[in-house]
Amino acid sequence: MTIKVLAFADPFFSVRYITNETDYEVGEKSILVNLSEKPMHIRDQTLQSLQSVVVTNVVVEDLDHAVIIERFADYPDEQQLFEKVRKVWPSAYDVRGEERLKGVAHYMSPKEDLGQIRLSMYHAGSVPLKVGLHKDHPFCEVPGFREVHTQIVGFGKMQQCRERDVSTLYMEELMAPGTTHRPMYDEFGNYPWHQFETITPGIFMAFEILPEKAV
Repeated sequence: MTIKVLAFADPFFSVRYITNETDYEVGEKSILVNLSEKPMHIRDQTLQSLQSVVVTNVVVEDLDHAVIIERFADYPDEQQLFEKVRKVWPSAYDVRGEERLKGVAHYMSPKEDLGQIRLSMYHAGSVPLKVGLHKDHPFCEVPGFREVHTQIVGFGKMQQCRERDVSTLYMEELMAPGTTHRPMYDEFGNYPWHQFETITPGIFMAFEILPEKAV
Protein backbone atom coordinates (compact mmCIF):
# COMPACT_ATOMS: atom_id res chain seq x y z
CA MET A 1 0.00 0.00 0.00
CA THR A 2 1.46 3.35 -1.05
CA ILE A 3 0.31 6.95 -1.00
CA LYS A 4 2.88 9.22 -2.63
CA VAL A 5 2.65 13.02 -2.50
CA LEU A 6 3.58 14.51 -5.88
CA ALA A 7 5.13 17.96 -6.20
CA PHE A 8 4.73 18.87 -9.89
CA ALA A 9 1.56 20.96 -9.35
CA ASP A 10 2.87 22.86 -6.31
CA PRO A 11 1.97 25.36 -5.00
CA PHE A 12 -1.42 25.43 -6.73
CA PHE A 13 -2.82 21.93 -6.24
CA SER A 14 -2.10 18.93 -4.03
CA VAL A 15 -1.72 15.67 -5.94
CA ARG A 16 -1.40 12.16 -4.52
CA TYR A 17 -0.57 8.93 -6.33
CA ILE A 18 -2.29 6.00 -4.65
CA THR A 19 -1.49 2.33 -5.28
CA ASN A 20 -2.81 -0.92 -3.80
CA GLU A 21 -5.16 0.66 -1.26
CA THR A 22 -8.23 -1.26 -0.16
CA ASP A 23 -9.99 1.98 0.72
CA TYR A 24 -9.22 5.68 0.85
CA GLU A 25 -11.26 8.33 2.64
CA VAL A 26 -11.78 11.58 0.72
CA GLY A 27 -12.73 14.70 2.68
CA GLU A 28 -12.60 17.94 0.71
CA LYS A 29 -13.81 18.10 -2.88
CA SER A 30 -11.23 16.37 -5.08
CA ILE A 31 -10.80 14.94 -8.57
CA LEU A 32 -10.20 11.19 -8.67
CA VAL A 33 -8.71 9.47 -11.74
CA ASN A 34 -8.51 5.69 -12.14
CA LEU A 35 -5.24 4.74 -13.88
CA SER A 36 -5.70 1.01 -13.33
CA GLU A 37 -7.24 -1.50 -15.71
CA LYS A 38 -9.34 -2.61 -12.74
CA PRO A 39 -12.48 -0.73 -11.62
CA MET A 40 -12.68 1.30 -8.42
CA HIS A 41 -15.83 1.58 -6.34
CA ILE A 42 -17.55 4.60 -4.80
CA ARG A 43 -20.53 3.46 -2.73
CA ASP A 44 -22.71 1.67 -5.30
CA GLN A 45 -20.94 3.15 -8.32
CA THR A 46 -18.06 1.83 -10.43
CA LEU A 47 -15.24 3.98 -11.82
CA GLN A 48 -13.65 2.24 -14.79
CA SER A 49 -10.14 2.53 -16.18
CA LEU A 50 -9.14 6.05 -17.31
CA GLN A 51 -12.35 7.54 -15.98
CA SER A 52 -12.56 10.35 -13.43
CA VAL A 53 -15.07 12.01 -11.13
CA VAL A 54 -15.30 14.73 -8.51
CA VAL A 55 -15.61 13.17 -5.04
CA THR A 56 -16.13 14.56 -1.56
CA ASN A 57 -16.83 13.12 1.90
CA VAL A 58 -16.78 9.51 0.74
CA VAL A 59 -14.71 6.33 1.01
CA VAL A 60 -13.31 5.03 -2.28
CA GLU A 61 -12.61 1.30 -2.49
CA ASP A 62 -10.24 -0.88 -4.54
CA LEU A 63 -7.66 1.71 -5.56
CA ASP A 64 -5.10 -0.23 -7.59
CA HIS A 65 -3.56 2.81 -9.32
CA ALA A 66 -5.18 6.21 -8.87
CA VAL A 67 -4.41 9.91 -8.77
CA ILE A 68 -6.32 12.38 -6.61
CA ILE A 69 -6.11 16.14 -7.13
CA GLU A 70 -7.03 18.31 -4.15
CA ARG A 71 -7.68 22.07 -3.84
CA PHE A 72 -8.86 22.43 -7.45
CA ALA A 73 -12.04 24.13 -6.19
CA ASP A 74 -10.25 26.54 -3.84
CA TYR A 75 -9.98 29.44 -6.31
CA PRO A 76 -13.05 31.71 -6.54
CA ASP A 77 -10.98 34.14 -8.64
CA GLU A 78 -9.66 31.93 -11.44
CA GLN A 79 -8.04 34.82 -13.30
CA GLN A 80 -5.92 35.55 -10.25
CA LEU A 81 -4.89 31.89 -10.15
CA PHE A 82 -3.93 31.95 -13.84
CA GLU A 83 -1.80 35.07 -13.35
CA LYS A 84 0.13 33.30 -10.60
CA VAL A 85 0.50 30.16 -12.71
CA ARG A 86 1.99 32.11 -15.62
CA LYS A 87 4.68 33.46 -13.28
CA VAL A 88 5.71 29.95 -12.25
CA TRP A 89 5.16 27.66 -15.26
CA PRO A 90 7.11 28.30 -18.49
CA SER A 91 5.48 28.29 -21.91
CA ALA A 92 4.97 24.86 -23.42
CA TYR A 93 6.85 26.02 -26.51
CA ASP A 94 9.93 26.93 -24.46
CA VAL A 95 9.88 23.47 -22.85
CA ARG A 96 8.91 21.30 -25.82
CA GLY A 97 10.02 23.34 -28.81
CA GLU A 98 7.18 22.15 -31.04
CA GLU A 99 6.42 24.59 -33.83
CA ARG A 100 2.64 24.26 -33.37
CA LEU A 101 3.03 25.71 -29.83
CA LYS A 102 4.99 28.80 -30.89
CA GLY A 103 3.23 31.99 -29.82
CA VAL A 104 0.40 30.07 -28.12
CA ALA A 105 -0.70 31.06 -24.59
CA HIS A 106 0.04 27.58 -23.32
CA TYR A 107 2.06 26.96 -20.15
CA MET A 108 3.15 23.75 -18.47
CA SER A 109 4.20 22.50 -15.06
CA PRO A 110 7.20 20.24 -14.50
CA LYS A 111 6.66 16.56 -15.32
CA GLU A 112 6.44 13.97 -12.57
CA ASP A 113 7.93 10.61 -13.57
CA LEU A 114 6.31 7.52 -12.08
CA GLY A 115 8.04 5.01 -14.33
CA GLN A 116 5.56 4.06 -17.02
CA ILE A 117 3.34 7.03 -16.16
CA ARG A 118 4.28 10.69 -16.46
CA LEU A 119 2.09 13.50 -15.18
CA SER A 120 2.00 17.23 -15.91
CA MET A 121 -0.44 20.12 -15.94
CA TYR A 122 -1.05 22.72 -18.62
CA HIS A 123 -2.57 26.20 -18.42
CA ALA A 124 -4.52 27.11 -21.54
CA GLY A 125 -4.55 30.89 -21.36
CA SER A 126 -6.51 32.16 -24.36
CA VAL A 127 -9.85 31.63 -26.10
CA PRO A 128 -9.45 30.18 -28.65
CA LEU A 129 -6.24 28.44 -27.68
CA LYS A 130 -5.24 27.28 -31.19
CA VAL A 131 -2.79 24.68 -29.94
CA GLY A 132 -2.91 22.95 -33.33
CA LEU A 133 -4.21 19.64 -34.64
CA HIS A 134 -1.68 16.84 -34.32
CA LYS A 135 -1.36 13.06 -34.49
CA ASP A 136 2.14 12.50 -33.21
CA HIS A 137 3.84 13.10 -29.86
CA PRO A 138 7.52 13.85 -30.58
CA PHE A 139 8.59 13.41 -26.94
CA CYS A 140 7.88 9.64 -27.27
CA GLU A 141 9.13 7.99 -30.44
CA VAL A 142 8.37 4.43 -29.31
CA PRO A 143 5.08 3.06 -30.76
CA GLY A 144 2.29 2.44 -28.28
CA PHE A 145 2.29 5.81 -26.48
CA ARG A 146 -1.06 6.52 -24.80
CA GLU A 147 -2.34 9.76 -23.31
CA VAL A 148 -5.51 11.16 -21.79
CA HIS A 149 -6.30 14.54 -20.23
CA THR A 150 -8.37 15.57 -17.22
CA GLN A 151 -9.85 19.05 -16.83
CA ILE A 152 -8.87 20.67 -13.52
CA VAL A 153 -10.09 24.30 -13.76
CA GLY A 154 -12.20 25.99 -16.43
CA PHE A 155 -13.90 24.46 -19.46
CA GLY A 156 -12.66 23.10 -22.76
CA LYS A 157 -13.29 20.54 -25.47
CA MET A 158 -11.27 17.73 -27.00
CA GLN A 159 -11.70 17.65 -30.76
CA GLN A 160 -11.06 14.88 -33.29
CA CYS A 161 -10.84 15.52 -37.02
CA ARG A 162 -10.55 13.42 -40.20
CA GLU A 163 -7.85 15.69 -41.59
CA ARG A 164 -5.55 18.46 -40.36
CA ASP A 165 -8.40 20.92 -40.67
CA VAL A 166 -10.99 21.78 -38.01
CA SER A 167 -13.69 21.83 -40.70
CA THR A 168 -13.32 18.02 -40.83
CA LEU A 169 -14.34 17.70 -37.15
CA TYR A 170 -16.25 14.49 -36.44
CA MET A 171 -16.17 14.22 -32.63
CA GLU A 172 -16.01 16.71 -29.77
CA GLU A 173 -16.05 16.00 -26.03
CA LEU A 174 -16.80 18.75 -23.54
CA MET A 175 -14.35 19.06 -20.65
CA ALA A 176 -15.43 20.39 -17.24
CA PRO A 177 -13.52 20.12 -13.94
CA GLY A 178 -13.23 16.43 -13.13
CA THR A 179 -13.80 15.22 -16.72
CA THR A 180 -11.39 12.90 -18.53
CA HIS A 181 -12.00 12.44 -22.25
CA ARG A 182 -12.27 8.96 -23.71
CA PRO A 183 -9.03 7.46 -25.07
CA MET A 184 -8.52 8.39 -28.72
CA TYR A 185 -5.77 5.92 -29.68
CA ASP A 186 -6.26 2.50 -31.24
CA GLU A 187 -4.65 -0.76 -30.09
CA PHE A 188 -1.40 0.21 -31.84
CA GLY A 189 -1.23 3.69 -30.33
CA ASN A 190 -2.33 5.50 -33.50
CA TYR A 191 -4.19 8.79 -33.05
CA PRO A 192 -6.59 10.76 -35.23
CA TRP A 193 -5.94 14.44 -35.85
CA HIS A 194 -6.87 15.98 -32.51
CA GLN A 195 -6.48 19.02 -30.30
CA PHE A 196 -7.62 20.52 -27.02
CA GLU A 197 -9.54 23.77 -27.46
CA THR A 198 -10.65 26.22 -24.79
CA ILE A 199 -14.16 27.34 -23.94
CA THR A 200 -12.71 29.39 -21.08
CA PRO A 201 -9.11 29.80 -19.93
CA GLY A 202 -8.30 26.78 -17.81
CA ILE A 203 -5.93 24.14 -16.52
CA PHE A 204 -5.89 20.50 -17.52
CA MET A 205 -3.74 17.54 -16.54
CA ALA A 206 -1.95 15.18 -18.94
CA PHE A 207 -1.45 11.50 -18.19
CA GLU A 208 1.26 10.03 -20.42
CA ILE A 209 1.29 6.22 -20.34
CA LEU A 210 4.55 5.08 -21.91
CA PRO A 211 5.14 1.76 -23.67
CA GLU A 212 7.46 -0.54 -21.72
CA LYS A 213 10.31 -0.07 -24.23
CA ALA A 214 10.29 3.69 -23.58
CA VAL A 215 10.80 3.41 -19.81
